Amino acid sequence: MGVPLVCHGHSRPVVDVSYSPVTPDGFFLISASKDSNPMLRNGETGDWIGTFEGHKGAVWSCSLDKHAMRAASASADFTAKVWNALSGDELHSFEHKHIVRACAFSEDTHLLLTGGMEKILRIFDLNRPDAPPKEVGNSPGSIRTVEWLHSDNTILSSCTDTGNIRLWDIRSDKIVGTLETKSPVTSAEVSLEGRYITTADGSSVKFWDANNFGLLKSYDMPCNVESASLEPTHGKTFIAGGEDMWVHRFDFQTGEEIGCNKGHHGPVHCVRYAPEGESYTSGSEDGTVRIWEVELVNLDQESNLSGHVKLVAEEVVRKAESLRIREKAAEAK
Repeated sequence: MGVPLVCHGHSRPVVDVSYSPVTPDGFFLISASKDSNPMLRNGETGDWIGTFEGHKGAVWSCSLDKHAMRAASASADFTAKVWNALSGDELHSFEHKHIVRACAFSEDTHLLLTGGMEKILRIFDLNRPDAPPKEVGNSPGSIRTVEWLHSDNTILSSCTDTGNIRLWDIRSDKIVGTLETKSPVTSAEVSLEGRYITTADGSSVKFWDANNFGLLKSYDMPCNVESASLEPTHGKTFIAGGEDMWVHRFDFQTGEEIGCNKGHHGPVHCVRYAPEGESYTSGSEDGTVRIWEVELVNLDQESNLSGHVKLVAEEVVRKAESLRIREKAAEAK
C-alpha cells in the first residue's frame, strides 16, 4: 500500500516515535533509538533537522512539547534530558537511580513526567528544574509507558511485567481508575481531544473512554503488537505494528483490516499517526523510521467503491451466464 518515505540515520533499533501538534512552522517528528541519539525531523517530509547528542545509553522514549520548542528523552544512562529543539542544546538533565523508560511533557508544557526501572513516577517542574521532583504512588513493576490526561490532573502508566494501566490523580496521589488487560501494555496513547485512550497489549488493541475509563472496543490482532495509534482527525481508522514486521491499518468501528504496509526488515516497535491524520510513522528493529501516506480515498468512499465494484462484478457474471445460455440454445438448434 504505497511507497514510504524511509528515514535513515539511526544505527540501532528505533523504539519510540512522537509527533508535535501542528505549529506555525508545521509539525515535527522525534525518534528514540538504542543508538543513544534522538533525532528530530520535519513531520511531513521526514527531512532530518538535527540530532540531540549527550546520552550515554540507549534512549527508550522521546517527546516534543506542544509548541515543538523543547524535546525530552528518557535513557538507559539513568537520566531524562530536556533539549532546546531549535538549537539542539541540552537544557536540563534529570538524574535517576536506574534506567528511565518513559517521558512525557504536560499539556501546559511546564512539567515533565518520567518513569522507569525504579518503579517510581516523577514529575519535574521545568520552571524550577533544581527543585526535587514530585513522586506519585508506587508501581508494582518497572514502568513502560506514561501519559497525561484531564488537563494535566491525571497521569496513566503501565508496567513491563504486569498487566493493566493505572490512572493516578496527582492532586491526591491516589489511583482513580484501572484499565484491566491480560498482558503488559506496551503502548498507550491519549487522543488529541482527550476522548480515547488507545492501548496495545499482547495480541490485542483496546480503546477506552478517557473520562469514565470504560472499555469501548477490543480487537484481536494478527500477531503480537507493540504499538497502536488512532487516526486523530476523524477517528475512523487505527494502525498497529508488531512482531510480523508489517504496519496494519484497521477500521475503528468494525476492526476489519483495510490495509497493510510492508517494508520493514525487523519487528515494528512503534507507530503513530501524524497530527492531522494524513500520514503515519513506524519505527523498527531495522533502525529505520518510515512515513506512510494515507490513501486519498476515505473510508466512506472505500465502502461506496467496494459496493460499486461488487455490483459491476455481479453484472459481469449475469451477462456471462446470459451469453452461455444463448450459446447453448444455438448449439441445440
